[in-house]
Amino acid sequence: MFNPMTEISSIPIGIMQGRLVPHYNDRYQSFPLPYWKDEFQLAAKLGFNAIEFIFDIENFEDSPLITLQGHRDVRELKDCTGVSVYSVCADYFMRFPMFSDDALVAQYSEDMLMRLLENADLLGICDITIPCVDESSLKTVAQKDALRDAILRVLGRSAGSTVNVNLETDMGPSEFGQYVKEFDHPRIKVNYDIGNSAALGYNPDEELSEYGKHVSVLHIKDRLLNGGSVKLGSGNANFKKVFTRLKNDDFNGIIIMQAARAATYDEELAFVAEQFAFLNSCLKRWFN
Repeated sequence: MFNPMTEISSIPIGIMQGRLVPHYNDRYQSFPLPYWKDEFQLAAKLGFNAIEFIFDIENFEDSPLITLQGHRDVRELKDCTGVSVYSVCADYFMRFPMFSDDALVAQYSEDMLMRLLENADLLGICDITIPCVDESSLKTVAQKDALRDAILRVLGRSAGSTVNVNLETDMGPSEFGQYVKEFDHPRIKVNYDIGNSAALGYNPDEELSEYGKHVSVLHIKDRLLNGGSVKLGSGNANFKKVFTRLKNDDFNGIIIMQAARAATYDEELAFVAEQFAFLNSCLKRWFN
C-alpha cells in the first residue's frame, strides 16, 4: 500500500475529517462527533498518515481539540494507527468571525482562537486554518483590518507558541498577497485550496508568485469554473502547474485531501481510494 511518508519525503499527506465516515447531521463537511475515532483506522488502511480536524460551532465543547479526554484519545489513536493530527480547519470562524459587527461575538471568537492555539500546542498541531470564504468572506477594508488586528493580538498573547495561523480567502492573487504581507508575522501562513482557486478562475502562477512561499497547508480538491466539487482530475484545477510551482518554492507543509464525496456512503471508501491514487500519481509526476 502507498505510504506517503516514504514516497513524498517527510511531508504529511492526510484527509479532511469526516470524509471516511457517513455524513453527520446531513452535512457535507462536519466534525463527526459519534464516530470520529473510527476514521483513524480507516485512514491508516487507505495509506494516509494524517487527518485534518474540523473545529465546528456545533458540539465544540465536546471536540477532542478541547477536552483533556479528547487529547488522550488523539494520542492513543496516533500510537495505534500511525495517523497524526497536524492541522485544523476552524469552520467555527465562518459562523462567528473575528471581524463581526457584534463586539461580543468578535471578542469571544478572538478568545476561542487563543484557546485553540493553546490546545494545538499540547497536541503537537502545526497549523490552524481560518476560512474567510462564503459567508465569512472579507468584503470590506474594515473587515480585513478587524481580522488582522484580532489575529495579531492573539499571536502576541501566544508568543511562546509555534502553531501557524493560516488564512484561506477568496481574494484575488495580488490582493491576498498584499494582505498576507500586512501581517508581517512569521506565523501567518496560507491555506491554498487548489479547487477553490480553480472555481474562481484564478491563475496558480499568479497566486503562487504572490504568496507561494507562505503556503503551509495545501487542500486538494477539484472544482468546475464557477461550479462545485467534482472527482479529482475532472474539473478545472491545474494540478501540474500547482505542484510544479510548489516544488520550486520548496513547499514542506501539509497536504490534505478535501475532495468531492461519493453519492452514497457505500461508495465512499472506494471513491476516496480512487482519488487518492490520482493525487499520488500527480505527486510522483510533478512534485517528487
